[in-house]
Amino acid sequence: MKVKVLLLALCGVLSSGACNIPETRGNIYNIMDYGAKGDGKTDDAAAIQTAINACSLSGGGAVLVPAGYTFMCGPFELASYVELCLEPNSRLLANPDEAVYTQSAFRENRGEGMMWIYGKDLKQISITGTGTIDGNGVAFMGKELEDSYELKPVTDFDPRPHVLTLIHVEKTVIRDITIRNSAYWTVHLIGCNDVSINGISILNDLKIRNSDGIDVDHSKNVRIANCHIESGDDCICLKNRREFEEYGSCEDIVVMNCTMVSRSCAIKIGSENMDKINNVLFNNCIIKNSNRGIGIQNRDEGTVTNVLFSNMIVDCMFFSDVWWGKAEPVYVTSYPRAIGDHKDAGWRFPQGAIEGRCGEVSRIYFTNIKCTSENGIFVGGDTPEKVNHIYFKDVDLSLQKRTAYEGGVYDKRPCNGEGFIYDKTYGFYLDMASDIRLDDCNITWGDIRPDKAAESVKQKNVGNLKINH
Repeated sequence: MKVKVLLLALCGVLSSGACNIPETRGNIYNIMDYGAKGDGKTDDAAAIQTAINACSLSGGGAVLVPAGYTFMCGPFELASYVELCLEPNSRLLANPDEAVYTQSAFRENRGEGMMWIYGKDLKQISITGTGTIDGNGVAFMGKELEDSYELKPVTDFDPRPHVLTLIHVEKTVIRDITIRNSAYWTVHLIGCNDVSINGISILNDLKIRNSDGIDVDHSKNVRIANCHIESGDDCICLKNRREFEEYGSCEDIVVMNCTMVSRSCAIKIGSENMDKINNVLFNNCIIKNSNRGIGIQNRDEGTVTNVLFSNMIVDCMFFSDVWWGKAEPVYVTSYPRAIGDHKDAGWRFPQGAIEGRCGEVSRIYFTNIKCTSENGIFVGGDTPEKVNHIYFKDVDLSLQKRTAYEGGVYDKRPCNGEGFIYDKTYGFYLDMASDIRLDDCNITWGDIRPDKAAESVKQKNVGNLKINH
């Protein structure tokens, strides 16, 4: 039998998409052996937790979610040295009962969702296989609107579950799985180090607000590759939330070979950033049918430096004001956060402060980016020095009217003062920045010109702008 398994592996029959657990391997814990029913009605969380605990206590191994069943479940906690393996045609489904979600995704801040699948202070965890994790998102929504779902009214407690929350984990692998229908953030990495996310699909309902794809928060040495992400909110977002400030900066992040669709910003850095985001590379990605393409949205005292975007196709269009963004294919900004009275406003500013400040955004590079949109590229800050050393090389932009939404507007939200700039539509709109360079960039206008179409570049209070070819 051992020889047969070895030959199958050598021939490639055991594909990388499956769990790859040979029949001869020990330390496999089938959740049905621990009481899980898999009938899609019984809450199987206790059985799943028992299997995970037994696996971890034995020194580690694989917890198997078997094929052909739907395991409806409330929250459960991962453990060190455990691989959660979802066989093909298996499904974990979030319990639609809001009452089972009691642990906040943001500690004392209970206004931004609860945790469903989670883990803290762990080592060497994996989530693999070609099965599905379903967040049951629509079950937590209000009525369906034209372009979104109405959010149920909340005060200081929002019961909507985040799908996967990992806090301070050393060595994480997430591979090949499909995650669907998140009611809030989908994958949230907080203070994690050495993370590999490869070949997963995140397929959220595009009408569900706050349904981020992957949020990299105070984490380091993260690689995201070969993924497809559809989300109402940001697809991939780098940030430093104030609730987890002890975990330090967000650095050394690589994203490549991904495809994305978003109603907000497909790739976003910010808006929460109270520390440092540094050394980031996005390469070989496609963004389509999105509200905003690439966005640096610095709204707190943290800094953003050494970020490179290369070899990308970006396709944007207008959506309603429910979603931040006005079809800017590239957006580089730093503005002080708005003073607000919404449910989580108390967590946005440093302790004791009643207003915020914004940090520097510098050394940002865009190379070989091909854009199609109803609006132009926007760069701006609250002072000319705040956003500096921004380089565009071989960035081509085709401006084409595609929707009935009115143009001639750029979105600065969330910020103090007026959230929108109303002006003509330019290829590049540069407002309060310094040391901007445009090399070999090309602006073309489509057969249906955008509203209030103007010339290629507008600059206001820009120091040291260089345009070559």
